[in-house]
Amino acid sequence: MVQTVDFFTPIVDEAYDWGRIAAANALSDVYAMGGRPITALQVVGWPRDGLPFSTLADVLEGGASILEIAGCALAGGHTVDDPEPKYGLAVTGLVHPDDLVTNAGAQPGDVLVLTKPIGTGLIATAIKRGTATPEQRDEAVATMAALNAGAAAAMRRVGANAATDVTGFGLLGHLSEMIRASSASAEIDSAAVPLLPGAKDLAAASVVPGGTKRNLASVARSTDFGTLDETMQLLLADAQTSGGLLVAVDAPLEKAFLQALVDEGVDGVTVGRITERDFSHGPSGRIVVR
Repeated sequence: MVQTVDFFTPIVDEAYDWGRIAAANALSDVYAMGGRPITALQVVGWPRDGLPFSTLADVLEGGASILEIAGCALAGGHTVDDPEPKYGLAVTGLVHPDDLVTNAGAQPGDVLVLTKPIGTGLIATAIKRGTATPEQRDEAVATMAALNAGAAAAMRRVGANAATDVTGFGLLGHLSEMIRASSASAEIDSAAVPLLPGAKDLAAASVVPGGTKRNLASVARSTDFGTLDETMQLLLADAQTSGGLLVAVDAPLEKAFLQALVDEGVDGVTVGRITERDFSHGPSGRIVVR
């Protein structure tokens, strides 16, 4: 049995889409461990005198729609009066011990596969500022509301040494956690990392959330960016919501895993590899970005 909980304040203007994104995000930790979600409890903070309950109904309906797709039963939940609206889920899942994946098993020589494009933090900030285009908004919502169930199924089918979902700490932050737990280092091919449309332009225009800036400051201590420009550095550190899975797979299984993702309707991309532990940047392992 695997369990997780996640909730957050609105990330988009539409209540129904917020519910969908929050639910998909909460389910991701179960999928990252190779599991299947079976039950969920809703976690709600709501300003009873500030927002109508009809809006809350839209949020709950959005969350329920994602749970239905996931085949996960809604078993209840809890609501509190809160001046700032919050929504999410506590999720219980099951995984066979032989299929369990953590972020601690990456091995030197493994390839790193990413299953969703990055840039949702930048686009969410643009939405809040009213500068995101409808196309950027729609693409970001579609990405965030998409389940990582297919990626989890591919891991169970082919096998994975380690995995993590890419969320608030950004791609480099969650990779840092993986290599620290695995006593390894890593290389990232920045040109291979898939980006949401418009995300690079937003980073160049300084439409950057505070979390992304903090992420970059944190990973800079253990990352060699070489000549990579600041725009791309920000993208690699962008604080994601309901991002994809970053999966470490034996190199000989790379093609089989990518094909398994395709079979599950997932666009996986090889973005780097795991390398031997390098202590030159401290005890946390080192990331080299090329």
